[in-house]
Amino acid sequence: MPSCSPDCCLFQAVEIVKVWSEDGAGKVVEIPADMTARDVCQLLVYKSHCVDDNAWTLVEHHPILGLERYLEDHELVVQVQASMSSDSKFLFRKNYAKYEFFRNPLNFFPEQMVAWCQESDGSIPQSQLLQNFLNSSSCPEIQGYLYMKEPGRKSWKKLYMFLRRSGLYYSTKGTSKEPRHLQLLSDLEDSNIFTIITGRKLHNAPTDYQFCIKPSKGRCDCKELKMLCAEDEQSRTCWMTAFRLLKYGIVLYQSYSIPQQRKSKLLPFSAPVRSVSENSLVAMDFSGRTGRVIDNPVEAQSAALEEGQTWRKRSQRMNVLGSPSPLHPSSLSTVIHRTQVWFHGRIMRDEAHKMIIQQGQVDGLFLLRDSQSNPKAFVLTLCHHQKIKHFQILPYEEDGQVFFSLDDGTTKFTDLIHLVEFYQLNRGVLPCKLKHPCTNVAL
Repeated sequence: MPSCSPDCCLFQAVEIVKVWSEDGAGKVVEIPADMTARDVCQLLVYKSHCVDDNAWTLVEHHPILGLERYLEDHELVVQVQASMSSDSKFLFRKNYAKYEFFRNPLNFFPEQMVAWCQESDGSIPQSQLLQNFLNSSSCPEIQGYLYMKEPGRKSWKKLYMFLRRSGLYYSTKGTSKEPRHLQLLSDLEDSNIFTIITGRKLHNAPTDYQFCIKPSKGRCDCKELKMLCAEDEQSRTCWMTAFRLLKYGIVLYQSYSIPQQRKSKLLPFSAPVRSVSENSLVAMDFSGRTGRVIDNPVEAQSAALEEGQTWRKRSQRMNVLGSPSPLHPSSLSTVIHRTQVWFHGRIMRDEAHKMIIQQGQVDGLFLLRDSQSNPKAFVLTLCHHQKIKHFQILPYEEDGQVFFSLDDGTTKFTDLIHLVEFYQLNRGVLPCKLKHPCTNVAL
């Protein structure tokens, strides 16, 4: 039998994967069998010429079942595709909340839902919370009430449940956690957790906060789905985050750490890019020889308003001097924002809500859109503490120049780009700074 040549031995079989963007466009890529979801995202980022901020993800989307989940960065895409039905597909989308629990764990795990399977009373400092999830020798536990859909029926039953490394259990007797009263609902090893995207009416769900546990091996029908419903968004997020941590443990932390380490190594050599991190942006006073940090919040607010007025005066001077652009500055200010990733045009309020929810519901996630009630106005949609709020941006005209403001004219801007840049640096009247633009990308 002839031996293979070196070139032949280097050959690696490739698989065809099609990925869709939110606008319905698709891109076919050829990938090797050992390519992870993170690798595919980096490939798509490169091909689509968009910024790689480690928030891009692949979504496993099942339209008929009404389910979707974000693939973990380490998952093998070809392997996941093999378990999907013909109607299912991959979506390319941002998820800013992918590793947010590593940065702000206390926001994800309400104290009343966290217990520890130990002989002691179960109390433990909250600072040790993540270490217990990541340490395979510890026994963390999430507990609380969930609604479970009864198989083959549209009725739901409220049960007290426990999530452990060994699986999700419900108590057959109130809140008892005695072994004889616990019934295994699902293991973690051979299951994945999905968000239900069809709304509460289809399944007659008691609340809007539905999720589902689905077998990960092979295709399945509705009878094999474990459909659950939480009381609110915070508790649903807690259950779903804990499921991921208990299933993957330290692998999740490694996926989170690698981009951070790469970023810190490249930082001294990378091109200067303005950071809009809440931790890195502070109010500064440059009126003296050297800059100083403004610690007093009243002084910082005053400086923010003064900066807005300075931008306004600078724009007025530009109008007097004239503009080299063939488009008049006042006309340019009404259209220039349409080139920005955070502007989404004439989308409805419900669509804005959906986009914010899909991309993670983290503090500072935002988008701008045309106002439905006022054709000359715009709306800022912003997420804060898992609540979505809307702020109207109104036009003001002075001396033939149009300005935009979201605080009743106190702080005015010549265009929406200036407005967004200002509120990325200053909270102003908003509950938090603008931090993460809600972005769609065309593949």
